[in-house]
Amino acid sequence: MWWKISGALLVLYALIYGLLIRVPGDVGMLDETIRNLFYHVPLWFGMIGLLLAAMIYSIMYLVNPLRKYDIVASQLTYVSIVMGTLGVLTGMIWANSTWGKPWTNDPKLNGVAIGMIIYIGYVLLRKSISNKEQVGRISAVYNVFVYPLFIALIVIMPRLAEFSMHPGSGDTVGFNKYDLNNNMRFVFYPAIIGWSLLFLWIGNLFIRYKTLKFQKDEKNSDADVISHFISK
Repeated sequence: MWWKISGALLVLYALIYGLLIRVPGDVGMLDETIRNLFYHVPLWFGMIGLLLAAMIYSIMYLVNPLRKYDIVASQLTYVSIVMGTLGVLTGMIWANSTWGKPWTNDPKLNGVAIGMIIYIGYVLLRKSISNKEQVGRISAVYNVFVYPLFIALIVIMPRLAEFSMHPGSGDTVGFNKYDLNNNMRFVFYPAIIGWSLLFLWIGNLFIRYKTLKFQKDEKNSDADVISHFISK
């Protein structure tokens, strides 16, 4: 339980202390909105980490097709999509305050939109296949190939763009170039750990639920086979 409690406490710490600390004044047009650094950015860090774990479990399923690997990979991917959605929403709020509108024709934002659509495709793919073995194998292959593409869309390609309004992309500087004081670092890094652990906890709950449901279905299936055999 220690990591679950730690995650909840770190998120609570980031939510409260992130609004109370003094932020540096020399941050350009960001001004007080730079506090969103404690909420928007950690969500994306956590999402990338959980998607990496989901890809690893997908590889494990392809090597050894155990149902538990497929359950972990799928549920971590679902939770990561929720994190990404929250990351997009907090980013839109931030963009509306600093750029005057929630969405712009920016390489970073466009890459994020395409990446999220690709992972929504993962969900639709699993919903469209009824065979459990097929859905596990096909979605695992999908997960393995889509993760590097997602990283390229949201990290690599925006950095190669000639122009971008998003910090750390194109010709703009990253947050490490600003005069961020230690107060912000004392919130930012715990926030990354906290949000990641919190959503890992949520993913763990879904994994346990799906595992119990699978075990119940297996028992019912075995009972039906025995009943059918006895009736014969």
